[in-house]
Amino acid sequence: MTRLLEGFKIVAIALALLGLAACSSKDKPDVAAVDVENATPGSQRDFTINVGDRVLFLVDQSTLTPQAQEILRRQATWLRQYGQVTIQVEGHADERGTREYNIALSARRAEASKNFLIAQGIEPGRVSTIAFGKERPVALCAEESCFSQNRRSVTVITAGAVAG
Repeated sequence: MTRLLEGFKIVAIALALLGLAACSSKDKPDVAAVDVENATPGSQRDFTINVGDRVLFLVDQSTLTPQAQEILRRQATWLRQYGQVTIQVEGHADERGTREYNIALSARRAEASKNFLIAQGIEPGRVSTIAFGKERPVALCAEESCFSQNRRSVTVITAGAVAG
């Protein structure tokens, strides 16, 4: 029995040390800094990393929050700089509610984002929308932490971006 307890102690110490090692950030590069360095200006990666390609919505809402408006303003600035780029705004919803309801809600979210971009001076012909409803979640769990990530619109470059 004593040997078994000593074995458990050794395993517990080893797991604790592994946990500490995993939490250590020493000698690890800053992932965000590496990504920014590798983002070619005018590319999808540049747009996603340096501008932000998604905005989040509150429960059962298609109204843009102040944070969403700020991201869309940055998107509009970037899109004015790269006038050859066309985009599609994808609307999404969390899994609560019927499929039909969530398709309609996600369509309103995509349209709200599109209309804001147009109001910021982006030509309507450069922006299309699509509604996915709850069909493409980015987070899967039955908690608010997942639901909130799935209530979104995502701006995807469809043409004209620089490779990279």
